[in-house]
Amino acid sequence: MPATNVVGTTTVAAAPAVVFAILADPRQHARIDGSGTVRGVVSGPDRLELGSTFGMSMRIKAPYRIRNTVVEHEPDRLIAWRHIGTHRWRYELEPTEDGGTRVTETWDVSQCGAATRWVLGVLGYPRIHARSIEQTLANLKAAAEADSPVSPSS
Repeated sequence: MPATNVVGTTTVAAAPAVVFAILADPRQHARIDGSGTVRGVVSGPDRLELGSTFGMSMRIKAPYRIRNTVVEHEPDRLIAWRHIGTHRWRYELEPTEDGGTRVTETWDVSQCGAATRWVLGVLGYPRIHARSIEQTLANLKAAAEADSPVSPSS
């Protein structure tokens, strides 16, 4: 069965700028990673922008490095990156009425060809990424709320 997009959402008691600051800083990706594969940044800017590239040290059974490119970027609203594969890790931020942020993370395979989606599906990536996204969002929520200078409803 071909892979389809995997989506998760959470609400964070921190302003979109606080959440975005974490996502746009590749040095913080290991802090929020729910897959347990991101080990740290090996190259790249302190703050990501559209077209930025950044390298990460990773580990899935064995260590490796991956280079990512930011392919969508709207400050405090949207950021997405991809590596050599055509799937994207995408984060959409929506302000809530109480000053918090609704965060939607998507493992987006819409740019992948049919063969790639089929292989990703057969390998079980949608199931794996559903668990990882759930944990990443929990980690991001905890990090952003810890970094927030004030509670949004104050």
